Amino acid sequence: MARGVRVVRLLLFYAALAGLWQLLYRAEFWPPYLLPAPGSVLEALQRTIDNGLLLQAVEATLRRQATGFALAFLLGTGIGLVTGTVRWADETLGTLVLGLQSLPSITWLPLAVLWFGLNEQAIIFVTLMGSIFAIATSAHDGVRSVPPLQRRAAQVLGASRWQLIRYVILPGMLPSMAQGLRLGWAFSWRSLMAGEILYVSHGLGHLLQVGRDLNDMPQVLAIMAVILAVGLTFDRLVFGPFEGWIRARWGLAEGR
Repeated sequence: MARGVRVVRLLLFYAALAGLWQLLYRAEFWPPYLLPAPGSVLEALQRTIDNGLLLQAVEATLRRQATGFALAFLLGTGIGLVTGTVRWADETLGTLVLGLQSLPSITWLPLAVLWFGLNEQAIIFVTLMGSIFAIATSAHDGVRSVPPLQRRAAQVLGASRWQLIRYVILPGMLPSMAQGLRLGWAFSWRSLMAGEILYVSHGLGHLLQVGRDLNDMPQVLAIMAVILAVGLTFDRLVFGPFEGWIRARWGLAEGR
């Protein structure tokens, strides 16, 4: 029942936003080529669906996102484990990770172009760099959140270093990692969109750029809505439930 109420509330909220948008369009605060009607945006969206461009763009974008995020997960988790368990690595590599986390991901694009050329690998590299440091930081914090008593107990029982990592540290760091993966996905998604806008290829970012070049505001807004919908879908249907399951499994869930 509560879920149904939340869904209705959400639908009413977006319906109200659409109604406000229509009122602003009719009030003509901006010319139609700058603020098109909601119906025009829906027509542009339907056009990209009918000609197959939207499906191709979504497939290409998600392929790049999956590749970049998977690499960021593997490398970021490894970096977090090392900096969280080895003191000298935390004092050296850990400070570099913290510094690079504040660097906007789009600033990696010139370097990527020089290294790989203006191609698919450059965009995946930018996507990777957009999320790897957030994942590494969350992994590091997750390792440090494991109670020292649990580590000492495992060592007293004769656990090797690998067994300590596998049976104590990895399970203990999951609550922190769940939030880190969610943030990492969001960061990599934004990085990918920025890269695709600058790199002419199939993808949602490219469709957005085409709309801008053609001064086609309905297409621009339609693709922006698709980008928002895809990002929100993964957050709500994948990372949100995963984080909720982790928190409930570890007794961290709060009543709402």
